[in-house]
Amino acid sequence: MGLFIGLCYDLKAEYLEAGFSTTQVMEFDDEKTIIGLENALGDLGHEVERIGNGRELARRLVQDDHWDLIFNIAEGIKGRSREAQVPAICELFAQPYTFSDPLTCALTLDKALAKNIVRDRGLPTAPFIVVNNIAEAANISLPMPLFFKPLAEGSSKGITGQSLVKEKSEVITTYQALYSQFQQPILVETFLPGREVTVGIIGNGSNAKVVGVMEVIFTDQAETDAYTTLNKKEYLERVAYKLLVNSEPLEMAAQELALAVYHIFGCRDAARVDLRCDAHGVLHFLEINPLPGLDHIYSDLPIMGRLAGVTYTEIISAIVNAAWQRY
Repeated sequence: MGLFIGLCYDLKAEYLEAGFSTTQVMEFDDEKTIIGLENALGDLGHEVERIGNGRELARRLVQDDHWDLIFNIAEGIKGRSREAQVPAICELFAQPYTFSDPLTCALTLDKALAKNIVRDRGLPTAPFIVVNNIAEAANISLPMPLFFKPLAEGSSKGITGQSLVKEKSEVITTYQALYSQFQQPILVETFLPGREVTVGIIGNGSNAKVVGVMEVIFTDQAETDAYTTLNKKEYLERVAYKLLVNSEPLEMAAQELALAVYHIFGCRDAARVDLRCDAHGVLHFLEINPLPGLDHIYSDLPIMGRLAGVTYTEIISAIVNAAWQRY
């Protein structure tokens, strides 16, 4: 059955025209991403209408407009609850929508809160601390090396070659540089030196299935041994992707941990879970993205789909079907 689907998104070009910086719009989508999503939904027999950002959605809903389903990839502009804005607006107006509810979207964007919950459930995640000022930075007692990242950002925003700190003397300057740029608390973790994988999941409840477990391998052109903004942007030169097979123990462990995390947070329709091994090869939770990137070329979920023989259109179809079945 074809649905009338409204597309919610934050278009990078619109915000740049409004005076936002390139850093502020890093997570937002390009026109070609929107076109790719429109084309896939159209190929599936759905009627698609572009809505735009959360403010535009609110304006339309107040005018009593309605859609069978909102397909939401809007990230929001500011604050740790920004990914929850469109879901909250949808719920306020009883408008069906894709992906997780406001609580999950807000909770998972705060990386420390997410790690707290995972740790409290007895699952492995690297030791960490949230640093709010220079005095706290000076008194970090975690074992070196350390890894620094903004508390509530996505798309590897704020993760650079300087995020890995190996000397105590670099701690305060690294904290100051990140805080001055992002004006938010900084998450500091003990660095995990092992293999990194990302796991794509689609579906709900017992029907949630892993699309693939994809290892992120850093080439000799990589900025550092981490999935930094630059490595992600220039992935063709700096990163290699490998789909792990069922017979590999790491793949089985990654599936189990990722699905456990997916269900802990009550994720819906689809998500991507990032994991990394410690020095002993034990997988640890890094973060979960309940609004996974969906650019048909360079986003991780479509890449692992291609490697697993699942087309982009099939991924979008599975997401829409999962959402529609909930309603």
